Amino acid sequence: MHRLVKRALGYGEKDRDSRLLRDWKKRTTRLCKPCWELQYCPYGPVVEDFPSLPIARCEAKEHIEYLRSCLLSGQLADGRKLDRQRRRSFEQEVATFCAADYPETVPRVFSEASCLVFGHVCPVFFVAEPLTETKARRTHTRLIPREVMMKVVRRDGQICQKCNKHVPDPEVEFDHIIPFSKGGRSTVENLRVVHRECNRQKSNSLREILPQQPIQHLWELQNSDR
Repeated sequence: MHRLVKRALGYGEKDRDSRLLRDWKKRTTRLCKPCWELQYCPYGPVVEDFPSLPIARCEAKEHIEYLRSCLLSGQLADGRKLDRQRRRSFEQEVATFCAADYPETVPRVFSEASCLVFGHVCPVFFVAEPLTETKARRTHTRLIPREVMMKVVRRDGQICQKCNKHVPDPEVEFDHIIPFSKGGRSTVENLRVVHRECNRQKSNSLREILPQQPIQHLWELQNSDR
């Protein structure tokens, strides 16, 4: 594991990778009341005092190529002229860039623990202890991976699957078709894009996916092939 990843999370370079992964898998199964339920960050600006993970090597290379293109064209991506101060900063960053300073990959158990808004590793994984938990331990399975979010948004075309209207970026939420509290998993198949308000109307009810009259529904299924 790259030394920058270890350093960002407070470990020593000589600490074994297996120990880190085992420790963080344990941490991410202990969550106190999370931001997706509170709808705000309980740590506020304190979140910025927690570490940010280094970017992957491929992203660092893309960034440096962008800086080089700006230096050659004399313009930023939005068409603004590259001023003297930015030019000096870009030239220094390009000159000192070393690909080996960045990890090839960052283990998912770490990247998925990062705040989706600020990018810092969520403080909850550093401070959560058994005493901060409810009696029924939470698990990390409710955390929706970024790649799953993107697949769901692309599949649904950013259209609310309840009211069939476009969902503005700030209002996008992901609804578990089978509610999480009822055992529903955070998978592409069990998630859909909805408005915030539409999501509130459902709560954790199974009424939308179960027949209103189950006995009659069963009878109709049994007689449908006759």
